[in-house]
Amino acid sequence: MFTMICVNDLAGAGKIVPDWMVHFSDRHKGSGMTFVDLVFPAFLFIVGMSIPFAFNSRLQKGEPVGKLLLHILARTFSLLIIGVLMVNEAPSSEKMGWSAALWQTLMFASAILAFCAIAPRGKTQANAKPWRIISFCIRVLGVAGLAWLAFAWCGDQGERIITLSPFSLRTEWWGILGLIGWAYLVAAVVYLIFRGQRTALLGCMVLLFCLFAADRKNVFDNFWLANVVSIGETLGSQAAITVAGLLLASILTAPDLGKLRARIQSTLLFIAAMAIGALLLQKLYGISKNNATPPWCLWSCAITAALWLIFHFVCDVRRIGAITTPLTIAGQNVLLAYLLSEMMPSLLDNCNLGDWYWRLSQPNLACAVGRSVACGILVLALTAGLNRLGFRLKL
Repeated sequence: MFTMICVNDLAGAGKIVPDWMVHFSDRHKGSGMTFVDLVFPAFLFIVGMSIPFAFNSRLQKGEPVGKLLLHILARTFSLLIIGVLMVNEAPSSEKMGWSAALWQTLMFASAILAFCAIAPRGKTQANAKPWRIISFCIRVLGVAGLAWLAFAWCGDQGERIITLSPFSLRTEWWGILGLIGWAYLVAAVVYLIFRGQRTALLGCMVLLFCLFAADRKNVFDNFWLANVVSIGETLGSQAAITVAGLLLASILTAPDLGKLRARIQSTLLFIAAMAIGALLLQKLYGISKNNATPPWCLWSCAITAALWLIFHFVCDVRRIGAITTPLTIAGQNVLLAYLLSEMMPSLLDNCNLGDWYWRLSQPNLACAVGRSVACGILVLALTAGLNRLGFRLKL
């Protein structure tokens, strides 16, 4: 999340930022990726790694599979809705009759309120119920705000995000959160079916990459689902990254791999397999984040798994407090951090500070990087502070 906030902020500094610090496709054509192109697939991968732990916990408590499936669908729907509102970006102030920046700020604020859960530290059983009621009321207010803002949005040509008669939803694409939602849906259903059967999970990952290959041959051109979501890229390649995270987590939680040595060996074999697959497919499809090509996916899986192994060692095996403590505090509620970071530009514009903030990055690259790092630290510190007060987002 810190890296995502930094690179998103740094992108606004313009040409002063070198090629290796922006998306490869922003400056070049053809095959390639930078570390910036790793951030999004790392999120997809870690979403997959979290699923076995989260689902097993629910199932062990006796939660019915049907209820868990409803939870999956509700979470997916929520991510899609926020993604659609975000991807339509600023409306037309002239057509709408009020500030586009204010619309954006209210949209992010409403999204935060719609999924908030307030549970102050030190609360007792006696005062827990009032806080649940307060959280529910705030959520209703947030949902109402999102609905009103969706219908209030109006583009330069009078277009709308949503119309009821006839029903239409304006989705040029689903946005980052929407793409995560689709990948989560596919991986969650795969896990509910196969649980910890590692061979089956590997097979599903390969089949999802086959969707990409089939889509490239126009197999799904006349299929209705292709009009809703990209089958090859979103339901195929990007979902395959999440299933790869699912596979690694299932390997690590297997009873026969409880020892550190076995866990390290399995992870290294996983990394090697992903890298070899990327090399074999690289000439066929090239490396492209925008097109979600299998080599980009496989390289992302290999690199993310390697980074996970490093963090696992310093945070879980040889706990280094100076690293573990700030990571633990800052990483407790990353969705809140993401929405706050996305809300910041419009909030600065509403306060007439947008130009001032932009000028901070202009003298040289060091100033641009310093601004972005400070932005990342500030957002994560604010998120951590809200967490300590008991304010969280819960999808």
